[in-house]
Amino acid sequence: MARVLLFNKPYGVLTQFRAQGDVQTLAAYIDVPGVYAAGRLDKDSEGLLVLTDDGALQHRISAPKHKMVKTYWVQVEGEPRDEALAALRGGVELKDGWTKPAKARRLAAPSVWPRDPPIRERKSIPTAWLELKLKEGRNRQVRRMTAAVGHPTLRLIRYAVGPWTLEGIAPGQFVELCA
Repeated sequence: MARVLLFNKPYGVLTQFRAQGDVQTLAAYIDVPGVYAAGRLDKDSEGLLVLTDDGALQHRISAPKHKMVKTYWVQVEGEPRDEALAALRGGVELKDGWTKPAKARRLAAPSVWPRDPPIRERKSIPTAWLELKLKEGRNRQVRRMTAAVGHPTLRLIRYAVGPWTLEGIAPGQFVELCA
């Protein structure tokens, strides 16, 4: 039977088990032999990371051809207008080509844990939250997409991967599913 862990990755943690200088890795939080991350979250991102010991499941989660939807909660600089959301929904041109269309909507500020360190806030520039749903996962894609429409990402939380969500999982904690 496959092992599946849902981990709420804190900000500043690398998505790997092997030590990397003085930067924290998954090994500081997960002592379960034989599981590996299905996909990645960069060090500056937080949220749901699925780990498994099942190579086929890992492939279904992370391979773009399977189109497993990933849901992100993104705090951005400024207040995106309808045109910016329409651009995200239509696909955005990045240096490595056009993104696939995303589902994008404004989101009321979610009830989430405080980030350590806190995001930088500027009194003269408001922030807003968006929910983005993507079926592809290029390197730093969400950050590059929001910047391309004029709203740099300040905080990025992956809320869901396919049917799995962060619900009830505190930062730095994981739950094991019966798979």
